[in-house]
Amino acid sequence: MAVDSIGQPGGFAPDAPQKGFDAIPMWVADMNFPTAPSITRALSERIAHPAFGYFLPTERYHDAIIDWHAHRNGVQGITSEMIGYENGILGGLVSALHAFATPGDAVLVHSPAYIGFTHSLEDNGYKIVRSPLMRGTAGIWRMDLDDMDRKLKEHHCHVAILCSPHNPTGRVWSRGELEQAMEVFRDNDVIVISDEIWSDIVLPGYHHIPTQSISEDARMRTIALYAPSKTFNLAGLVGGYHIIQNPYLRDRVMSVSSKTHYNSMNVLSMHALIGAYSQEGADWVDELCQVIAGNVRFACDTIESRFDGVDVSKPEGTYMLFLDCQEFCESHGMSIEQLRKAGWDVGVAWQDGCAFGGSHTIRMNLALPISRVKEAFRRLEEHVFPA
Repeated sequence: MAVDSIGQPGGFAPDAPQKGFDAIPMWVADMNFPTAPSITRALSERIAHPAFGYFLPTERYHDAIIDWHAHRNGVQGITSEMIGYENGILGGLVSALHAFATPGDAVLVHSPAYIGFTHSLEDNGYKIVRSPLMRGTAGIWRMDLDDMDRKLKEHHCHVAILCSPHNPTGRVWSRGELEQAMEVFRDNDVIVISDEIWSDIVLPGYHHIPTQSISEDARMRTIALYAPSKTFNLAGLVGGYHIIQNPYLRDRVMSVSSKTHYNSMNVLSMHALIGAYSQEGADWVDELCQVIAGNVRFACDTIESRFDGVDVSKPEGTYMLFLDCQEFCESHGMSIEQLRKAGWDVGVAWQDGCAFGGSHTIRMNLALPISRVKEAFRRLEEHVFPA
């Protein structure tokens, strides 16, 4: 989709570039890298078996998830009973919402917010209560704990969505920040749906802290959602999962998700996860994070030194940039739509960021070979942000 949808009418994809420019896909949050060899090998081995009938998740599937979280995040004590398949993160989110909130209820979300959250909430009749993140020292995004507490009380929220690491800002929350946030949620008796799909894409010097590991109370009030899709470029296979350690929360969520009769695992998704969550897969992710870190460093250095009026907070995780172009647009008499189109015209297929938050924002995917990232920024410097 990241490539084939460019220039297609009626969608939300970027326009096709003008003649003389090829498209550099930097919009939808999918990587432009081949997946890990351990995954394609696992899929090939399974495809060699000629039967594709009904099946049950294997012990290897659950063990792969348990071992991954133990070795990557230091989480002990996860059992197979705590793990449940989800048809993607948003499917798990909607099941959790239906289990603990009624349409019309208010749900707290940090802003800027992933558009999948806002669409899922609005499409299912929930009221979105936004708690804006603050730009603090050195432009770092932080949660406003006082604002969270006030809005939870004011709107009688008993469900909140936490994105960790945060999309689209790229913040990797520290243990102290998560401890303080979970205290606010505890004091307001809030069930926390923690989207941790980006937990493997963390840049050097930072470390993902699973929300459930913060405290015993956090463990008992959190519904954590994961998937290998962002990490390994597997979104087309579909296959997320939850880890819910509280039996009461788990029973409620599984009761809702099972009633759809659509929340069933694909046999190839299971084997892809097993191949991904292997030692070879872990080594591949470590190398991936180094590559992304180099891309982020190049992009942020270029923006800071050459793109006057464009502000960006260097992400600590994910492979997305969230650009604030308000100063540039105002000083050049441009609208954000004109700026976005100027990039599309020269093949820089970046994404409208206004739907995530802010009036002059652009979201930009850096999960490409560094040669393509450099070419995109060369075109931006020459044609879009001239000195």
